[in-house]
Amino acid sequence: MQLKTRFWPFIAIAAITFTACKKSATISNTTTDAANTIELSIHSGDQLQVSNETDAVANDANAAIESNATFSGRMEGVTSLICDAAITADDAQKKITITYNGNNCPGTRTRTGVVTIALTSGNYWRSEGAVLTITYQNLKITKLADNKSITINGSQTITNVSGGRLIDLPTRGSITHTINSSNMSITFDDGTQRTWQIAKKRVFTYSNGIVITTTGTHTEGSSNNISEWGTNRFGHSFTTSITQPLVVRQDCNLRLTSGQVQHSTSALTATATFGLDASGNATSCPGTGNYFFKLVWTGANGKELKLILPY
Repeated sequence: MQLKTRFWPFIAIAAITFTACKKSATISNTTTDAANTIELSIHSGDQLQVSNETDAVANDANAAIESNATFSGRMEGVTSLICDAAITADDAQKKITITYNGNNCPGTRTRTGVVTIALTSGNYWRSEGAVLTITYQNLKITKLADNKSITINGSQTITNVSGGRLIDLPTRGSITHTINSSNMSITFDDGTQRTWQIAKKRVFTYSNGIVITTTGTHTEGSSNNISEWGTNRFGHSFTTSITQPLVVRQDCNLRLTSGQVQHSTSALTATATFGLDASGNATSCPGTGNYFFKLVWTGANGKELKLILPY
């Protein structure tokens, strides 16, 4: 009994210490998970917006180029409409300037700024291996739903790998383009400025309208299928790999309808799956309503965590 009485204080201290350590670890894990959740939700939205907007400019470039016989080699006229821009062409320099000045056709966002498109390789854009250089000059995109914006500067190249014109897709079968950039400067609405790289392949087919299937083409170490990489607004290096091809359909208002990407940083890896409803199930085209994507990652305590967010 004396031995038990003598050692009781030490047993109590040990128990208190153990309990405090468990509580501290729980708080630490909770804090880490909360910080990661905030970063993941913001970064995944940033990446999706940058990817969508640079792809939108590439689509506008295709529309503008194919409307001009000097660039496309197309002799018959074609009318292309970019709701929020004015287009001017310098045939002698083989350069087109798009000046964005308002809301897009669906009324979901505003664009301001200038993009120039130059045919830097090949006689015509329809030629196999022809290259366009697209230069962004303070292109600011603001989402009207939340007034969040990004501003893009820098340049990217688009290569017409297969040759051909999108206007001929219904009879041609498919057309392949690649997009590459090493100096895209992104300024976020909190004032942070980062440089991102882009490397992806877009395959255009036709099924009740244009269908665009995108994959990543960059490799770093053992990681492949990388489409974007650089530093996010939080100052952390990241890569985004396309693990399931991203599909955009014209018959769904040129929206991303399916696909999956993997975001990797030094701290964690998360998977984002697109084309879902609010419950996280795959869905058909919701018209003007929201699609959702599901983010899944492993928390600090080893448990799976997830977010379902609209886009």
